[in-house]
Amino acid sequence: MSRALLSRGFDAPKVLSRAAASRLDASPLGPPKRVLKVCASSLQGDDGVCNGTPGRAAPLPPDPRLFDAQFPELLTELTERDFTDPGLADAFSRLRQVMVYNVPGGKRTRGLSVIGSLRELVPPSQLTQDQVHKALVVGWCIEMLQAFLLMADDIMDSSVTRRGQPCWYKKDGIGLDAINDSLLVEGSIYRLLRRHCRDQPYYVHLLELFNETTFQTELGQVLDLITAPPGQIDLSRFTMERYKTIVKYKTAFYSFYLPVASAMYMAGITSEEEHKNAKHILLEMGEFYQIQDDYLDCFGDPAVTGKIGTDIQDNKCSWLMVKALEVTTPEQRSVLEACYGRRDDANVARVKDVYLSLQMPALYQTYEEESYRRLQSLIARHAQNLPRAIFLDFAKKIYKRDK
Repeated sequence: MSRALLSRGFDAPKVLSRAAASRLDASPLGPPKRVLKVCASSLQGDDGVCNGTPGRAAPLPPDPRLFDAQFPELLTELTERDFTDPGLADAFSRLRQVMVYNVPGGKRTRGLSVIGSLRELVPPSQLTQDQVHKALVVGWCIEMLQAFLLMADDIMDSSVTRRGQPCWYKKDGIGLDAINDSLLVEGSIYRLLRRHCRDQPYYVHLLELFNETTFQTELGQVLDLITAPPGQIDLSRFTMERYKTIVKYKTAFYSFYLPVASAMYMAGITSEEEHKNAKHILLEMGEFYQIQDDYLDCFGDPAVTGKIGTDIQDNKCSWLMVKALEVTTPEQRSVLEACYGRRDDANVARVKDVYLSLQMPALYQTYEEESYRRLQSLIARHAQNLPRAIFLDFAKKIYKRDK
């Protein structure tokens, strides 16, 4: 499974009024449905126009700060407010521990892209405080989806670290109990969606979108697992066609399409054509992201990425291996067949040596440039009726990232 998306969170493209900011901070779970004044000025307080009135806009915390402030409130809601049975106290204490350890701590840009996209889709004068609040909640639901998928994936991949700390199942006393813990996180998604969005016209769209995206991701995970089963090294399985299918379903849908599609539904955009157009762009972006992730798994610095790469040891159908197999000599292929999927450091080093001799870093750099140009073309072709800034912001964050 891929690491957390992008290198930094979105900065807020707009600024809110001082009064609106105080209302949002004071009542993050149950804000009144009032119009939130959004000022088209900089966070430094440059002169701007707020709902048509010239003046100096007061600075408001950017979206990442608003987003982060929402998590403790949602955590309290999930673990304290709904259930009064004292017999469940230990269970909800465990849920709190699981959530705190696994949900925050990433770069949270999947979640942040919901509010970021909504700001592009809804005119500032029409964006209400309630809409902002719901976008933050849906964003955290996506972060929770990411967390439960990674918790399960780490077990399947025998991973050691995640986000700079031991994987949840690696902690003392956890082990395979982490499987049920991941299901607790998944179930919490739908509790929040029901509580906060049930009365909205887009509620069913969100439920179907989350369910379908989860299933698509699980299909991609199945392909990933059966293409490289443990103890069965067969590099002939690693084709570019199979690799792209795995990436599309395992990474691109939930990492790129889900956040933007959620914002589109929340903005009232239900047209199948517009969602199809967005999907064309976002799935292409997701493919590049996973290729980038594969590269960083091998050549990234764990101190920067927060994760020790294990694709070679896990016999993964990675982009590096697929591309290497296209250009290896018979001797190099023999080395890969003998060493790939082995866990000792010597064999891992020999695989990396082959990659270096094939100049895979340079090949990746060339691919990155070509992919960026191709993405610009897709945006020009398919984003005619959608704000291009949604897709350009994504692109700016993922290209040239180092973690």
